Amino acid sequence: MEQQKNSRGRILTGDRSTGRLHLGHYVGTLLNRVKLQREYDTFILIADIQGLSTHWEHPEIMPDVIRQVTLDYLAVGIDPEICNICVQSMIPQIAELSVIYGLFTRMNKLRHNPTLKTEAKQYGYMTGDDLMTGFDRLTYGFFGYPISQAADITFVRANLVPVGGDQVPHIELCRDIVGKFNQLYGKGKEIIPLPSALVGDVPRLKGLDGQSSMGKSLGNAIHLSDDDKTIEKTVMKAITDPQKIRKNDPGRPEVCNVFAYHRVFTPPDEVEQIACECRKGTLGCVADKQRLAQVLKDLVRPLRERRAPWEARPDDVIDILLKGTAIARNEGAQTMALVKEAMSIKYW
Repeated sequence: MEQQKNSRGRILTGDRSTGRLHLGHYVGTLLNRVKLQREYDTFILIADIQGLSTHWEHPEIMPDVIRQVTLDYLAVGIDPEICNICVQSMIPQIAELSVIYGLFTRMNKLRHNPTLKTEAKQYGYMTGDDLMTGFDRLTYGFFGYPISQAADITFVRANLVPVGGDQVPHIELCRDIVGKFNQLYGKGKEIIPLPSALVGDVPRLKGLDGQSSMGKSLGNAIHLSDDDKTIEKTVMKAITDPQKIRKNDPGRPEVCNVFAYHRVFTPPDEVEQIACECRKGTLGCVADKQRLAQVLKDLVRPLRERRAPWEARPDDVIDILLKGTAIARNEGAQTMALVKEAMSIKYW
C-alpha cells in the first residue's frame, strides 16, 4: 500500500465501531472521505476500543462489527490502495498517548463537553444537565472518550479531521490538549500539529422516528447494507407532520421528518413539488413515504452491489486491515518518539 504524498496535509477520520453504518454516516462523513481521499494522505480509524466504552460487556461483537464497518467503507468507494484503514486496538501508541494526555487534561474540560453530554443522555448515564449527576454510572472509559479521541487524531500527526457538526466540540478539546502539550513540552516548537476540523455542510439527519440519533437497536435508521424490503419497512414507520391526520389535510413539510430526508436525497426539482403537494393536501403521508423509500432503495442498491464481491473475499478484507494498521503503527511509533523526547522521558 503506497502512501500518498501531498503537501496539503494528512487526514485522520473514522468511526466509533458500534454497528453497521447508516445514511447519517453516509452524508455526514463518508461521501466527504471519498472526495478527499485522493487529495490528502488519509488514515481511517475503526475505533473499536471506543465502541467498547458502551459495549464493554459484549466484546465478542467486535470482530463482526469491524468487518461490517470495513465492508461499508469499501462499498461507498473508499480505496484501500490510497487510504489506510486501521484498527484502534491494534495500535498501542494510541493508548500510550491517551495516558500522557490524561496527565494534564482537567476533569472540568471533559465534564462540560456538549457532545459527551448528549451521548451520556442517550445511554442513560445522566439525569440532568451535568455529567456528574450520573457519576455512579459513568465509566472511566466513557468519561475519558474525548482524550482517547484526541490520541486517535494525533498519533499519526494529522492536521485535518473531517467531521459532522456535532463532533466539533471534540475537535476543539483536541486542539486544547495539543496546544497544552506543545506549550508544556515544545520549548517554542510544535511537536504535534494542531488539527483543524473540516465540517460538512449537510444538516445532521435525525432518525426516521424523529429521535435525534440513529441506531440499530432503535430501528430508526437506513443502513448502507439494508435490502429493499428492510428499507421500505423502516421508512413506512417514519414520523411525519403530527397535525396531518387525514390524507387530504394540508401538511407542513418544514416539520416533517420524511421531508427532511427528501431535502437530502431527492432531486431538488422534485423536492419543491413534494413540498407544494404536501401543503395543498394533495399528497398523503403513505404516498410520500413510498416515494422516499424508492429514492433510498435506488441510492443503497449500488452500495450493496459494490459490497458483495468483498463479502465473498473475507481474507482480502483482513489483509486490508492488517496493512493499514501496520502503516498506522509505524506512524504512531514515530509520534511517540517525538513525544518522549520532548518530555525528556526517552531515557536511554
